[in-house]
Amino acid sequence: MKMTLVKFPFRNLAAVVVASTLAFGSTSCSSTATTDMAKTDANATTTAPAMDSDQKMAMDDTSGKNLAENATAVPQMSTLTAALKAAGLADKATSGGPYTVFAPTNEAFDALPASTVDNLLKPENKAKLVDILTYHVVPGNVMAADLKNGQELTTIEGKKLMVSVVGSTVTVNGATVVKADVKSSNGVTHVINQVLMPK
Repeated sequence: MKMTLVKFPFRNLAAVVVASTLAFGSTSCSSTATTDMAKTDANATTTAPAMDSDQKMAMDDTSGKNLAENATAVPQMSTLTAALKAAGLADKATSGGPYTVFAPTNEAFDALPASTVDNLLKPENKAKLVDILTYHVVPGNVMAADLKNGQELTTIEGKKLMVSVVGSTVTVNGATVVKADVKSSNGVTHVINQVLMPK
């Protein structure tokens, strides 16, 4: 299991209660993606810096927990879970689904312009925040083995995501999957290194 280690970039979010993470998806995929990405018992990964042992242990044996529980166990997902809470989507990650979630890390959020997250967390921008977060979610369970080069996934937000598979590297709208197939009781999460913005 591998994932980029990043720090929590938004100090003003620290007080927000972390409650969930996303995972939503569907469709089918090539045998090449299956071979390249399904090399661990519970998770398939692309090349990325290793997590330390404590972080790795936090993501082991995830299938019996819901998306929210698995999200809160990973410090690198704290910005995403705070945003879900602010958008009123935490309950869906707890009991909704199944969903496939393409979940950005804290580092991915940190790469946005400095004021972006602050503005999205304002009550008057809640609808826009919901659109962005649901753009990362696809209905159903879409595993790494279901993803194929050139495939389009329709998000809950309504727009499509384009999948690219080149060797062992999988990208979605240009964002690289750094950890795949984190299973939950109500879906699956693929961790990505960029925030996806609907046009």
